[in-house]
Amino acid sequence: MTMQQDADTVRAFRGLENGDASVRLRAAMAVGTAPDPRFVDKLIERCAIEPEFLVRDMLTWALTRHPSSMTVPRLVDALRSERAQARSQALHTLSKIGDPRAWPAITRELLTDADDEVARSAWRAAVVLVPEDERTGLAAVLASQLGRGERPMRQSLGRALVALGEVILPVLRAAETSPDPRVRTHAIATERLLRDPDAGFEPAIEEAKRIMALGAAGQEE
Repeated sequence: MTMQQDADTVRAFRGLENGDASVRLRAAMAVGTAPDPRFVDKLIERCAIEPEFLVRDMLTWALTRHPSSMTVPRLVDALRSERAQARSQALHTLSKIGDPRAWPAITRELLTDADDEVARSAWRAAVVLVPEDERTGLAAVLASQLGRGERPMRQSLGRALVALGEVILPVLRAAETSPDPRVRTHAIATERLLRDPDAGFEPAIEEAKRIMALGAAGQEE
């Protein structure tokens, strides 16, 4: 290791902690452009606390440029953090790396995490990493979250379920009989999306509401 390389390393470390987001962005880009194992822990540490979305995205990109044999174990460790952003960003990065060795770490606890961003990141990571023979089990866990949150949250879950394919039909059909109208609407809309991926989530929700209204009217007759 030359003195110049040492100086570059120190400069990059300082850049990742700079108060100016544009400096942090450039530092993360530099680290990703010239991957160095010494930066992996620092990148993950910054992911947990970085306030700017664009910088976090660049930190994730920089991590994907390093060997997964180094990054995946450390990212899995971050999933146990008490800091929600650490968990959500680690999940996001694991979904980008796509290494199936991370699958066992995507637990039910993460998939049902009380923090919406952690749960959404877990859904996205899960559908990327899940082995073929565990898709049905994953569908059941994801279906337990139907009706959760506001429109963006429900859209994320709908997309994750649709990505699993036909295995979701039994759990959707069960959810369509739920006493909770939000769950029923979400399940019907998700099945519509499965049948017609180009329909879009908003039209699917409106169609689901129409179907439910017609069903309610029929019951009253």
